[in-house]
Amino acid sequence: MDDEQAPPGIDPTKAHPSRRYNYWLGGKDNYAVDRESAETVASAFPTVRLAAQENRRFLRRAVSYLAAERGVRQFLDIGTGLPSAGNVHEVAQEIDPSCRVVYVDNDPIVLAHARALLTSTPEGATAYLDADLRDPEKILTHPDLHATLDLSRPVALMLVAIMHFLTDDDDPYGVLARLLEPLAPGSHVVITHATGDHLTPEQYAETVAANERSGVPFRLRSKEEFTRFFTGLEVLPPGITSIVEWRPEDPPEKRSSVEDVSMYGAVAIKP
Repeated sequence: MDDEQAPPGIDPTKAHPSRRYNYWLGGKDNYAVDRESAETVASAFPTVRLAAQENRRFLRRAVSYLAAERGVRQFLDIGTGLPSAGNVHEVAQEIDPSCRVVYVDNDPIVLAHARALLTSTPEGATAYLDADLRDPEKILTHPDLHATLDLSRPVALMLVAIMHFLTDDDDPYGVLARLLEPLAPGSHVVITHATGDHLTPEQYAETVAANERSGVPFRLRSKEEFTRFFTGLEVLPPGITSIVEWRPEDPPEKRSSVEDVSMYGAVAIKP
């Protein structure tokens, strides 16, 4: 996209995570500043595109598992990103057309695409909220959320590749606790998160510096820090692990390496 064609509400001089992710996945809905930011990150972590691809594969496996094996029929997907093949509602509604999904993101381009492309089956429903993860109250009180989902029944809260954009100052653990508070017992939580655990000290320092230069706040977290997100929840098998090792479809010899992907994932249930 050309900078001159930026719609109202978009600053084409500031990189946005959803458009940068779109670039890594081979999409066209991004600006020069997003591509420059993406390449800055890739200069320190060259396999970032692979990590993005594996994250999408994890999302499809997780939604399939929740819908087919756990009986989940309601999903709240925060940090949706630009629509692409295998969105949450497509995967879930293929298993049960009555599934209902609410998407949340804060990029006007995502909003425009979502309204055009996120079409539901007649039996189910989808909605899109223009809101930021850092403002859980806006999400939880939004009328479209309550018109689409019944919070008295279990919901799957999807936080896929989004929590690492919250710095410590954003109180990520508090944000998650607030989002979980109104969800019914039996609700599920799905989180993936970038980590520096597989990097050498030199690589870690280079990656942190590159993320700072990229213009997008980002916080790598250790397995211990990631595990804190699941305090008070029951983590389901296979536990907290690399996303490539979470209920994999491919044999070990055909999987991407844990080190190249450098991302943890887990699915848990609220008791």
